[in-house]
Amino acid sequence: MLARRSIRTLYPLALAEGEGVGTAYEYAAKRQVLRRWFQQIGLKSIPPGPLLVAGLPEIYGSSLDYCLLAREIDRPVLIVDEDPALLSKGEQAIQQAQAAGQLGGLPARFVRVADLTAMTEINEPAGWAICNEVLQRFDPAGRQDYAQRLAEIAGLVTLFAPNGSNQAHVTSSGLAALAPAEMRELITALPGKHPAGGFCDLPPFPPGITRSAEQRTQAQTGRREALVMWGLDQYVRGERWFPAGWQQRQAHIVYGFKVTGDGRPETS
Repeated sequence: MLARRSIRTLYPLALAEGEGVGTAYEYAAKRQVLRRWFQQIGLKSIPPGPLLVAGLPEIYGSSLDYCLLAREIDRPVLIVDEDPALLSKGEQAIQQAQAAGQLGGLPARFVRVADLTAMTEINEPAGWAICNEVLQRFDPAGRQDYAQRLAEIAGLVTLFAPNGSNQAHVTSSGLAALAPAEMRELITALPGKHPAGGFCDLPPFPPGITRSAEQRTQAQTGRREALVMWGLDQYVRGERWFPAGWQQRQAHIVYGFKVTGDGRPETS
């Protein structure tokens, strides 16, 4: 259902957010697990309604990969958060991407909510609710409220969060994180079917690497960079075959998915 995209084609979105190859790699890794899940459950179409980006990342980017998903499934994107600074950053990132020829014609709406775990301001159904680097903001009760609210709003719920089993990444990012058991508990508690969970985003470089804005821009055209990105494409496709214990210890992201509404999967 989702087309395979190379890290090189995802890189302009990361660049529009002020990020680099690491973020483009993350976007490719998340697409890999979403594509496999859709194939496994035989999903034919997304339920009606916009793609709801239920909160924006605290640090890394503005989830423009989710805006790309909305563009690909021909839906508007509804982006909500409590923090006006994150919403402003996200709006600027979309503008930067569109100025660079990306995400053209995407209808995007930004809504500030008083409480992201309740989202009482959102009174319309969404086809798909998705988030990255959001769940770690809440205490356990808040996470449960947040996930349950998404299940009420949307037909599909897909959650990505920092992996608490990777202490090096947690320390480097300074973010809170979720243990794998916490993510499993959230997904299990949601109504619906076709649950899935696991780990992704295991780049072959250490966390915390930074490059200048000039270096990131030059990476779009350099032959050496193109070769590196091609190699990373092969690597990200192989993440699923890494030993399970190594995935748990080294992945940057733990995820959980569920069909919570009428996703019209081929299988019952």
